[in-house]
Amino acid sequence: MRHPWTAGIVFSLALAACFSIAQEAKPPAHEWSYEGAEGPKHWGDLKPDYQTCKVGQRQSPIDIRDAKKTGLPPIQFDYKPSPLKIINNGHTIQINYAPGSFITVSDKRYELRQFHFHHPSEEHINSKPYDMVVHLVHADSDGHLAVVAVLLKKGSANPVIQKLWDNLPQAEGKEQELPNVEVNAAALLPEPLGYYTFDGSLTTPPCTEGVTWYVLKTPLEVSAGQIETFAKLYPHNARPIQPLDGRAIAESE
Repeated sequence: MRHPWTAGIVFSLALAACFSIAQEAKPPAHEWSYEGAEGPKHWGDLKPDYQTCKVGQRQSPIDIRDAKKTGLPPIQFDYKPSPLKIINNGHTIQINYAPGSFITVSDKRYELRQFHFHHPSEEHINSKPYDMVVHLVHADSDGHLAVVAVLLKKGSANPVIQKLWDNLPQAEGKEQELPNVEVNAAALLPEPLGYYTFDGSLTTPPCTEGVTWYVLKTPLEVSAGQIETFAKLYPHNARPIQPLDGRAIAESE
């Protein structure tokens, strides 16, 4: 499903209002949550614009299993440092990225717009969730979205994550810009860069479909303390696994 550029902007802005906290009362400005009457089971009924959450056939996240290995092209990453722009938006911690960083897959080029975190991981691999996941959200010149998911597991501390957490907004509010602090999303990429790919959707309302997903097969390590820091703010901000509905999952060699 292809969307005009204006729709792509709307989708990206929708992502900026993601992932509500499970342990605190939902602020009035939040139209959905991860629990209760505004939780995932009810998203499709909350607003007409959210109906895709209920009736869509290409919903994310999914349990990645029975993937077919094929000669997929590599993802070429061209990420540059960006001044840190960080926001606790009441659903997640999100970093809005400066223009000029891209991925290229075959002849398709997508610019990195933002990245954000889920605890635990939304994606499962053979029914196994990971401790966390970071979603790097990209858009091409026509507004089509591509998300690179990097699974995070308990292990050694990650310096980039620590830099983010050192500047972590504890309260919801406006974006905080720290021009003297730089972050480079390239440090969030594991080695090697093999991946799974499938057609999916946004994992938050309005659950818009037509999103290309690239889930990297190799997890990145973060420390137990770094996981705990995020979990204190967001103990559970992950949408449940959605039906595959006959979709094919491809896996790079």
